[in-house]
Amino acid sequence: MEALKNSPTMKVIADLDVKTTERFVSFLLQFASFKSLKIHCKFLEISCDGIAWLCSWVAFIWLINSKNLYQMQVNMLLGLLLDIVVVAVLKALVRRRRPAAVKDALVIGPDKFSFPSGHASRAFYVLIFFTKLHTLPIIFWMPMTAWAVSVVISRLILKRHFILDVSAGALIGICEALFIGLIWISEETATSLLGLITEDESV
Repeated sequence: MEALKNSPTMKVIADLDVKTTERFVSFLLQFASFKSLKIHCKFLEISCDGIAWLCSWVAFIWLINSKNLYQMQVNMLLGLLLDIVVVAVLKALVRRRRPAAVKDALVIGPDKFSFPSGHASRAFYVLIFFTKLHTLPIIFWMPMTAWAVSVVISRLILKRHFILDVSAGALIGICEALFIGLIWISEETATSLLGLITEDESV
């Protein structure tokens, strides 16, 4: 992996990615709509944070005890855990530095590596999950798509990632959702698993 990172080809690609990202962000910030997005970048960052999603989802499972939701809850949780593991392993292997150091104390659990983007993978995993696997009413599709795309763009504006980072992250999130679709846990298995976790005999 180290030899691949130090290869001339990879250095050219990385340099091109850095320059392209800088030009792309500068271009975006010429428009009022993206300038206003910059104001909301911190909210978007927190809205797709891995720790925040995992804790919130576990709390959701614990508080909303409905058999109609068990299958969706368990499959979503499995995907969130998968995403954290996949992104952590890839970041540890690639070890690409972020465009700028994270100094904001309000950021939850920042790490120093940028490839791939966990926020991008999570945003697109959630998007595909709720539009293809556990389909929400179509009225929610556009807001969810706008949120996922905004999260990705915010990562560039905040200088947390380069374009290749967020592109790879989005692709990983889509693949994770497709994988969860392939191994989709049945309602009976989901009910049994939640019964073990909650130790609730009524489940």
